[in-house]
Amino acid sequence: MTFDQLIPVALFVIAMVGTPGPNNLMLLTAGANFGFRRSLPHILGITMGCQVLLLAIALGLGQMFSAWPLSIVLLKLGGGGFLVWMAVQLLRPRAAALGEGAEARPLSFLQAALFQWVNPKAWLMLITGLATYVNPQQMLVSTLLIGVTFALVGLPLTCLWNVGGVALKDWLQHGRRLLHFNRLMAVLLLVSLLPLLR
Repeated sequence: MTFDQLIPVALFVIAMVGTPGPNNLMLLTAGANFGFRRSLPHILGITMGCQVLLLAIALGLGQMFSAWPLSIVLLKLGGGGFLVWMAVQLLRPRAAALGEGAEARPLSFLQAALFQWVNPKAWLMLITGLATYVNPQQMLVSTLLIGVTFALVGLPLTCLWNVGGVALKDWLQHGRRLLHFNRLMAVLLLVSLLPLLR
């Protein structure tokens, strides 16, 4: 894979990672609620989870969908269930969602990494990227280059979504703005489920 071939891959990553989806909505919410530093494990978990998933798909896991069609249903149920759970947490006032003595926190590194395995957008993005840009004669090298491109281009974009939430943080601390913001994010997470219903 040459440098000229990496440009379309980078543009593909920008289009897929930079557009709204479950990860970006959760990162925007995490930035608004917890700030950038506390959200770093969440951000890095997304990046590493996608890298591991990309490698697994390249090694043949993506063929599971054609060999075992029920796996598509399980992926949709897992991803949809997690997003519904996240939306419910956001819809509840913080004190009620936490319980007595608990502290709010963003997703951990492991939670964010594992979410990629049930995130339909991550599967679609990575399968499409591999199917479109891998050179069959240089499978390992081109897969690694795609992975590096996803990391180098995607990480700043995920950070940008979180920083967008951080920029809103001070403004959201007045009155009930944060509650309304979290409820809006919950509704958008639920709306992001609509493609799964097809």
